Amino acid sequence: MALSLSPSPSPSRVRVGRPAIAALGVLALALGTLQSVVEPALPLLQRELGVSPAEGALVGNALLVTGAVVTPLAGKLGDRYGGRRVLLRLMAVVSAGGLLAGLAPNLPVLLLGQVLQGVMVGVLPLSFILVRKHLTVRESQVAIGVVLALFSGGSIVGTLVAGPIAESLSWHGMFVLPTIAILASTLAVARLMPHDPPVRPDEDGIDWAGAVLLSGTLLALMLGLVTVTSAGLPPLALGGIGVVVAGLATGWVVVERRATAPMVDLRVLARPAMWSACVFTLVITTSAGMVLLLLPQLFAAPADGYGFGAGTTEIGLFLLPGAIAGAVSDSVGGLAARRFGPRAVVVAGTVVTAGTLLALASLHSAAWQLVLAKTLTAFAAGAATTALLAGTATAVEAGHTGVVTGLLVVTRVIGFALGVQIGGAILAAGTDPVTGLPAEPAFVTGFVTAGLIAALSLLVVRITRKGARA
Repeated sequence: MALSLSPSPSPSRVRVGRPAIAALGVLALALGTLQSVVEPALPLLQRELGVSPAEGALVGNALLVTGAVVTPLAGKLGDRYGGRRVLLRLMAVVSAGGLLAGLAPNLPVLLLGQVLQGVMVGVLPLSFILVRKHLTVRESQVAIGVVLALFSGGSIVGTLVAGPIAESLSWHGMFVLPTIAILASTLAVARLMPHDPPVRPDEDGIDWAGAVLLSGTLLALMLGLVTVTSAGLPPLALGGIGVVVAGLATGWVVVERRATAPMVDLRVLARPAMWSACVFTLVITTSAGMVLLLLPQLFAAPADGYGFGAGTTEIGLFLLPGAIAGAVSDSVGGLAARRFGPRAVVVAGTVVTAGTLLALASLHSAAWQLVLAKTLTAFAAGAATTALLAGTATAVEAGHTGVVTGLLVVTRVIGFALGVQIGGAILAAGTDPVTGLPAEPAFVTGFVTAGLIAALSLLVVRITRKGARA
């Protein structure tokens, strides 16, 4: 990647000022808002669309699947064709997805809108390309921090505004209003951000086959979990679904190993530190993804039983401390890793996450218990994965930093998506046939399962430590 990092002035840098960086920041804020409106509104969407928890989980996962595929490709496309050019085109796709979701009459159309919105994840690496090309090193570090902070802040805004918008307008407005903000900020970026010259295209090309196979594998896995829990399939059909998922995953691995410029360099996984980091990230984020699905559903359950009868606005307020904790955990995880070492932060985060979820299986009769659990798990899991990401990235050669971080980010997204779908599947399997709502034992099973999955992370850490000593 040809980046101009010298502090000497250049024509492109002269044309970039605070308004351009502010426009990027506002765009990140609007994108973070659009990304996060689904979580507090998921019970409402399920009721309005008449779908099960497992099917409703697909609404959030459709965005995550697209993000997992786009993340490794966005930076390379930006280097090749120019960050500004690719960013504006991705924003056109995101805007189309937001408007489509805002007009969606049913679940399939909403899912298509979410798939299109998922390319928003590519804005972060493209923003980093732009600021590094047009600013000095010191200035770019500040600008990158601002963009990341505003994207995280957007998740807090989305959690807060989803309920008021849905209840005063409709659930369609949750998607339309942030999309309008995205359109306006994109126009500002187009006007204020100068063109950045693309890097000469390399001879290896883009790994489109790998992108298609990865997205197909993830979608088949998510749809398979929904089908298994809702259709009551015979063993032969279950085996068929497993064969399809395994076949797509195997095809992806084969393509990635043979590609001259793979979207994910799987050869890096041969290193013990790398595969153990990926396994840990997958396990802990799967547990966190289950919490992401289970808590809003429990808040929304009828108050005359075991739930709290909360509306979308109340659910957003209940989830707000967790959203703030998750945003703070990224910076705290990096600082803690530098002070105490990545392994200590990982172990502490895992113990807190597993212990909290196992305790939640029996202690979920008061709203404050759920709020506290969400805050603790969001902070602990976020700090642990960030510390691991920072520790792994600094443990490899500088030339492999991009590959390592890209692989871990993809693993993190897959883990969240898998956890959300598993949580939805557990609730769907435990639905009361009379009321059509998940029974309380289904939530208990979900919390216990999430806690045990988180506890598996300790086993990964222990095995890794033994391997390092050997």
